[in-house]
Amino acid sequence: MDHYIALPTQPFPRAARLCQPDPTALQHTLESPAMRVMPDLTQLAAVVIEPQASMEAAHALMQQRGVRMLLALDGDGKLAGLITATDILGEKPMHLVRERGIRHDEILVADVMTAVERLDAFDWKAVQSARVGNVVAQLQQARRQHALVTQTTGSGHALVRGIFSLSQIARQLGIPLQLPEAASSFAEIEQALAAG
Repeated sequence: MDHYIALPTQPFPRAARLCQPDPTALQHTLESPAMRVMPDLTQLAAVVIEPQASMEAAHALMQQRGVRMLLALDGDGKLAGLITATDILGEKPMHLVRERGIRHDEILVADVMTAVERLDAFDWKAVQSARVGNVVAQLQQARRQHALVTQTTGSGHALVRGIFSLSQIARQLGIPLQLPEAASSFAEIEQALAAG
C-alpha cells in the first residue's frame, strides 16, 4: 500500500442529510433495454457447480450464495447444463428415487439439471438492441424460466455472456410474470393450434 497517497478527509458537516436514490433511475419497464435486467458475466461471476456434485450440495450452495440457479460446468470448463431450485425442490428427485430405487442423497446434479442440449440462448448482438418485453415474450412463448445469452468471440468460440431469469425480471419490474398454463387436454391443444 506504500504506492498509494492517502485520500484526505475533512471534518464532518453537522447538518448533513442522507442522499436519496432517484426512484426513476432504478425503475425498469418492459420498454427498458434488455441488458439492464441481464446479469452480465463479464461483470458478475456466475455461481457454478460440477454435474457430478450431489444435488444436496447444489442446494446448499444456492442457499449459501442466495441464488436459485447454478450453471453446471464439465471438467473442461464447458457448460453442461443448469440446475434450478425448482429442479431440486420439485418432482424430479422423487421420480428418480422411485424409478431408480436410489436414496435422495444419491441424486447428482446431472440427474436433475437441464442439459445444455435443451437450453435456449439469445445472441448477444440481438440482446444489445432488444427490450425487456422482447425477452419476456420469448421466455413466455417458449415456456422457459431461464435463457442464456451467448456471444461468439473473434476466433469463433461461444461464450455464455449472461442469463435471463423470468422471476428475476418480475422482481426488477415489480410486476408478476408467469409462464402460460400448459394445455391440459387434447381439445385445448387443438384450440391453441387453431388460434395460433
